[in-house]
Amino acid sequence: MTPQERATPVSQDATQPGRDTEPQHRPESDGDGVDEALALVARPRPRPAESHRATPWSDARAVAARAGAAAGAGRAARSVPLGQALGQVLAEPLRALTDLPSFDTSAMDGWAVAGPGPWEIRETEAVLAGQTPAAALADGTAVRIATGARIPAETTAVLRSEHSRTDSGGHLHAVRPVVQGQDIRPRGQECRSGDQLLPAGTTVSPAVLGLAAAAGYDELRTLLRPRVEILVLGDELLTAGRPHDGLIRDALGPMLGPWLSALGAEVLATRRIGDDADALHAAVTGSEADLVITTGGTAAGPVDHVHPVLAKAGAALLVDGVKVRPGHPMLLARLDPGPSGGQGSQGGEGRPVRHVVGLPGNPLAAVSGLLTLAEPLLRALAGAPVPPPYRVPVRDEVHGHPHDTRLVPIVHHGDRAVPLHYNGPAMLRGIAAADGMAVVPPRGARPGDALEILDLPWTVAPAQDASQGVCFT
Repeated sequence: MTPQERATPVSQDATQPGRDTEPQHRPESDGDGVDEALALVARPRPRPAESHRATPWSDARAVAARAGAAAGAGRAARSVPLGQALGQVLAEPLRALTDLPSFDTSAMDGWAVAGPGPWEIRETEAVLAGQTPAAALADGTAVRIATGARIPAETTAVLRSEHSRTDSGGHLHAVRPVVQGQDIRPRGQECRSGDQLLPAGTTVSPAVLGLAAAAGYDELRTLLRPRVEILVLGDELLTAGRPHDGLIRDALGPMLGPWLSALGAEVLATRRIGDDADALHAAVTGSEADLVITTGGTAAGPVDHVHPVLAKAGAALLVDGVKVRPGHPMLLARLDPGPSGGQGSQGGEGRPVRHVVGLPGNPLAAVSGLLTLAEPLLRALAGAPVPPPYRVPVRDEVHGHPHDTRLVPIVHHGDRAVPLHYNGPAMLRGIAAADGMAVVPPRGARPGDALEILDLPWTVAPAQDASQGVCFT
């Protein structure tokens, strides 16, 4: 973000009329001004009816995780080549197929020496990586050796090149004391054949791929990735060009697929559906995905069809609204297979349980729904480990909602979390610059208060000074 942005007040961004919008509120109030006005005449404003059925934020994440774990129990595994395993989850422990290293190895370029020095140099020989030494070293002799080469039998130590000198008579001298076993990596130093290197449930990272290759693997047994289909709803959405004539660009279609892939899902498709209840019903009930994600239409406006469609499909609502801002109109539903995969479904009796996560239509509210419901469900469905929670003190005051949790984009700066501007439900500028989301309790947090941080599922490049190009609240 630019210095000009830092100097610009946070604006009230536009919402999508008639589509599960949240008030663009001042963080310390419900935001529409009614509370303040009623307070002047001592008439308390009643809480909306939907707030009574909304689930507390932490409880909603727990419900999503339990749903994913139940659906993922006994999930099928397959063998995949190493080159295709990145981001998948190990279906079984990774055990060493060989000792590592599998033979005594030189840790340095230098000399393999036997016995005490000085040593007679065997000039005609050298031991290189990938070669087998021709013979054992005789006492009082030395031979050149390369890093990674197999140590000749009877070797006492490896003498680094920079720690040695050669006299005019062709003898090698050490300029530092030589210790038995010096700069030799002994066989099995890292592991022995059969040792467990990683447990089942580990996500395959680039380092895991390297370890598996070193341990002798050509392929890995991994769990099948959860399959996800994205349904982007709305007649008002453009897929190209600039907003015009009441139409707006679809921000969620380009964002959700890569985000879900980063969470370990296999994204089958991103489909755009207009404000058509029948088309939405056919898409939800006919999907072959483990998880269907919808955007928009989760409230009670004239074109908000998600609830009626789920009711017609016989879905069970597990979470119907969450006490979180932004994103409170989100939902989680379960579609049981039934004799025909649910009313109107194209599936059969063998179809597994599927879930639907309904995200609000506003972009940052949708991100909140991803982190609240989709992320824990997908993690449990894939059998991936739950990262340990952590808390970081905030540098600045963070305004809270009177009743609900807030999720606020932050950037880590030293040992502090710095809240970012542009954190309204319809905004993406804050999350685009963020490397995490702070979980802000009702009524907010003061400078120095430690808040739980949700990491974002991508690698953030090392940041420059946080005051450079980032707009802070």
